[in-house]
Amino acid sequence: MKYIKFLVIFITTGLLLTGCGSTNANATSISVNGSSSVSELFESRGGVAGFIDVYEEENTDIAIKLSASGSSDGIKAAKEGLADIGMSSRKLKAEEKPGLERVVIALDAIAVVVNPGNPVDNLTVEQLSDIYTGKITNWSQVGGEDKPIALIARESGSGTRGAFEELLNIKDQMSETANEFNGTGGIKAEVVQNKNAIGYISLGAVDDNLKAIEIDGIYPSTKTVKDGSYALQRPFILVYRDDVISDEARSFIDWILSDEGQQIVENKKFITIN
Repeated sequence: MKYIKFLVIFITTGLLLTGCGSTNANATSISVNGSSSVSELFESRGGVAGFIDVYEEENTDIAIKLSASGSSDGIKAAKEGLADIGMSSRKLKAEEKPGLERVVIALDAIAVVVNPGNPVDNLTVEQLSDIYTGKITNWSQVGGEDKPIALIARESGSGTRGAFEELLNIKDQMSETANEFNGTGGIKAEVVQNKNAIGYISLGAVDDNLKAIEIDGIYPSTKTVKDGSYALQRPFILVYRDDVISDEARSFIDWILSDEGQQIVENKKFITIN
């Protein structure tokens, strides 16, 4: 009986997987790899369509293969020709730039998030830096309850972490007490279940289960990113090698930059470049 149940699950799973992406066996493949934050724009989630589903529906001869293994991996994959397009949620380092073309497709705020039950609504940049370097360890030091701060961070190599550390000028100074998570989902889950936790995620990933707090009195929003008043902001970048990129991959990037592509950026609650 257990074998029959396993077989039914296996067959059902197989049917679901084969239903993802283009069904055209002769479709031209475009491989995209990199930042999990940028990948939010490519995937359809919560009833909001992403780049891939919309583009494949309009171009049935194209199949887009997505892998979200982090900004550093995506940049490396594009440089080595292992991916047509790399995704980065941080600016490229000097040693990463040679040989790669860079296209900004959206802007993003890094939102600092706490549990909705946490009374703290605002932190200064200095306080936030001190929290993540271990100088401030209790919420009472920043106007909260007398509770130890549960520090939540992205893993080393994450574009979000790289941008966060760069913006706070704390590169390689992250507290050893930080609990690291691979991907946005882990950080959200931990902050939701831990009243004393603090984390950072893309603005577009903030939902009603989290509280984004002000930084230096400025709340993260489209307006405050575009006018430059919110301090923790970064570009979403696609990278590729000009000498090897296919015409199909170029057309996909052009479409992302078009009004239709940028509408998806807006629908996803990220910030358009228009």
